[in-house]
Amino acid sequence: MVEELVTAGAAVASAGAVCLMAAARVVKQYERGVVFRLGRLRPQVRGPGFTMIVPFVDRLHKVNLQIVTMPVPAQEGITRDNVTVRVDAVVYFKVVDAADALVQVEDYRFAVSQMAQTSLRSIIGKSDLDDLLSNREKLNQGLELMIDSPAIGWGVQIDRVEIKDVSLPDTMKRSMARQAEADRERRARVINADAELQASRKLAEAAQEMEETPSALQLRLLQTIVAVAAEKNSTLVLPFPVELLRFLERAQQPAPTAAQRPSRPVPEPVREQRPPAAPLMDPDREGSNSSQDRLPRTVPPVTPS
Repeated sequence: MVEELVTAGAAVASAGAVCLMAAARVVKQYERGVVFRLGRLRPQVRGPGFTMIVPFVDRLHKVNLQIVTMPVPAQEGITRDNVTVRVDAVVYFKVVDAADALVQVEDYRFAVSQMAQTSLRSIIGKSDLDDLLSNREKLNQGLELMIDSPAIGWGVQIDRVEIKDVSLPDTMKRSMARQAEADRERRARVINADAELQASRKLAEAAQEMEETPSALQLRLLQTIVAVAAEKNSTLVLPFPVELLRFLERAQQPAPTAAQRPSRPVPEPVREQRPPAAPLMDPDREGSNSSQDRLPRTVPPVTPS
């Protein structure tokens, strides 16, 4: 009899231990337990720690409340300015209501993934290429709002949405590279022209100052010599301005006085011109010529006017 009682007690203890093990549950800190009793949702959500359920009657489902990082597959679409692009993104979300996440939607992860893909394609069609490349913060906010609106009823909260990469066709990349190069070339030319203008103004001011003070040019020349000599060169090429030579030449010349001024030029005397030799006389005509014809002719002197 005693043996039967001991055996029955051991059997009851074993059954109680099995039931206790079947009823015991442990919920982690980042989880919440949702209990369904005979298919009906219990209003109380089990918190973290040790908890008990009715074996073979209750079913406990654990829901993770950590932030889930879900990559959105790359979506290809046409922007508003007719450019074909491929855009992928990342969605960060978490469960804020464990009961709704299990009851309102079959698989909240799959639902959030599909909603993110459709919202991303919609954002691509509504945006320009420049917005996708430079104004991503605004697009991220719009994409987050589009995904978060239906996810509120699922017990899911969208924490953040980020557009990760934008892939462009090769032809568009080359066109954008040429555009950027042309724009940088234009800015470089404008900056260079502005620098030339400022330098010319400063040089004009410096030339005006040196013109008023000629010794400044000599000082500038000495500074140039010092700067070139500091390089330890064996050959020194010294530029010598012509203006300095003219200045030194004017400084060495004395001022002309009244006694040194040139007088009025005196005309030279006119030399007496000799008459040409008398031609030989023909003997046949010797008797016909008079004695006056044989005399030499003289030219009267020319008086200066």
